[in-house]
Amino acid sequence: MPTPAFHPARGLSNPHLQTLWGPLWRKLAPLSRQRERMWLADGDFIDLDWFGPHEADAPLVLVLHGLTGSSDSPYVKGLQLALREQGWASVAVNWRGCSGEPNLLPRSYHSGASEDLAETIAHLRAQRPLAPLYAVGYSLGGNVLLKYLGESGQDSHLQAAVAVSVPFRLDQCADRIGLGFSKVYQAHFMREMLAYVQNKQRHFSAGGQQDAVDTLERLGSLRNLRTFWDFDGKVTAPLNGFRDVHDYYRQSSSRYYLGQNQTPTLIIHAEDDPFVFRHSLPDAAELPAQTHFELHRRGGHVGFVEGSVRAPRYYLERRIPQWLISGQ
Repeated sequence: MPTPAFHPARGLSNPHLQTLWGPLWRKLAPLSRQRERMWLADGDFIDLDWFGPHEADAPLVLVLHGLTGSSDSPYVKGLQLALREQGWASVAVNWRGCSGEPNLLPRSYHSGASEDLAETIAHLRAQRPLAPLYAVGYSLGGNVLLKYLGESGQDSHLQAAVAVSVPFRLDQCADRIGLGFSKVYQAHFMREMLAYVQNKQRHFSAGGQQDAVDTLERLGSLRNLRTFWDFDGKVTAPLNGFRDVHDYYRQSSSRYYLGQNQTPTLIIHAEDDPFVFRHSLPDAAELPAQTHFELHRRGGHVGFVEGSVRAPRYYLERRIPQWLISGQ
């Protein structure tokens, strides 16, 4: 089956309009989902939001959000609605501290947290052993997913996977988002990530968790953090056991894991993604035979809005279910 064509919505061909349309202008009603708290081996938790049919053997799709997102991100809810229309169930992850409640440990979610994904997949296999299991990851979630697939090889326990707008090389993406208009996104992410840490500090202090408070205080002042290099060097790397920011970026960049992936995988990306350099994308030689790389000329970052401004449609929500169902 040929790859469906994507044509940006009239008036939305600009990559920034594509990128900003969903978070700024797309409105979706709340979904009636069932929340489950999954406890991790280290004593922390991840909240899961279930949607769709409850039959034991209904195909199940695990949906992974991006940086500073959650299960309420429009692209997550939109995909869950599209999957239900196909009769498929879905469960949306909220990474540590992303469900509206601070997580219990000083450590955070991050772009290389494939161990959390592995625990989630094992939990879902135990919950619904008869259900074929799939996974879809967006941006940070796509990076975590591709890293996990490379690490697990033939033991991923997934029938197939889709990764969208992936920051394949975190170091290069940290450079790219500091250029031109993309600095606007960088400033937004800095505000959100600093708020994430400050909220944890208040929560630990109010709960009398002095060891956790001390761990965060050892990071030092969080003022004047302007770039991803700043934040990941000062916060992400030390909180999550990396030697430094370079070690974090090297160990967590999914591009280094692509060749070991043995799960059928679709990667969807746009050449005009304002977060990712063109030279950060993998070459065909880096991809195994069962990985299909779908590169569009336009689409922005997790955008892919088609139709028109008055009647927008969402390419990802027709392409991803179609590919999962047909396998191509």
